[in-house]
Amino acid sequence: MPDGQPDVSPPYTTIDGFRCYAPALAVDYGDYPREGFDVTAEIEARSFWCRTRNRVVRLMFERFADRSRPLDVLEIGCGTGNVLTALRGIANLRLTGSEIYLQGLRHARTRLPDVEFIQLDATDIPFRERFDVIGAFDVIEHITDDEQVIREVHDALRPEGLFIVTVPQYQWMWSQLDEIVHHKRRYGRSALVSKLHAAGFDVLYTTSFVTTLFPLMAAIRLRDKSRRVPPVTGTADFTSQVDLPASLNTLFDWVMRIDESLLKASLSLPFGGSLLAVARRPHLHH
Repeated sequence: MPDGQPDVSPPYTTIDGFRCYAPALAVDYGDYPREGFDVTAEIEARSFWCRTRNRVVRLMFERFADRSRPLDVLEIGCGTGNVLTALRGIANLRLTGSEIYLQGLRHARTRLPDVEFIQLDATDIPFRERFDVIGAFDVIEHITDDEQVIREVHDALRPEGLFIVTVPQYQWMWSQLDEIVHHKRRYGRSALVSKLHAAGFDVLYTTSFVTTLFPLMAAIRLRDKSRRVPPVTGTADFTSQVDLPASLNTLFDWVMRIDESLLKASLSLPFGGSLLAVARRPHLHH
């Protein structure tokens, strides 16, 4: 087995060249719209939000992950590989991307042919004490049993391993976009921390982000709620919700640098549209 590759001892089925550990779910698309992968693959490179999240996630890896040795890293719900593209620049990371849906993996493999990609169900991760860092970036809100995912992540990490997770924040911010992309919930900070503690993690750091833009974001969400806009679905509606004009993307990208400068100073931002946590599996079980 090549160094840094996932352990292949659990049984799997090969589909389209991917090791599939939950093949029955590979084309189910119950928790994320199939067309979402095609849309995000097209727009995420110019999306201020995707670019900001990538920079914030990379900052967390640089701050909390050991830089002195090779680290085996698994991203669950890697989608089209956008975050992995940002992490690939950190030299000591040996990256593996996983996704439940083949449609996302096909995009990711095209983008990152040198990264290992596998298909798995995050509620039944087939590895134990295999990875040094596991990331889930806007993933667990799509999954009904998010607490099971957190427990599985805990068990797939080596002792002292890190779980870095981002989620959408505040249930009162629920909007049409949450419906379109099949979210099950949005999170409060105390709820996320409680779920991490219940699974056996020590929480090292939490912060909000999309803070500077949050007043505008909240105003738009509340306006849309008051309008009682009819439900929308499909590719065109998804695109209309997430694809901003180039001028706005440029402006918002600049504004979000304020958030990033505060995070680089190791501050924890008190509110925002998104929530991030860094948790560690203790060396000894509590």
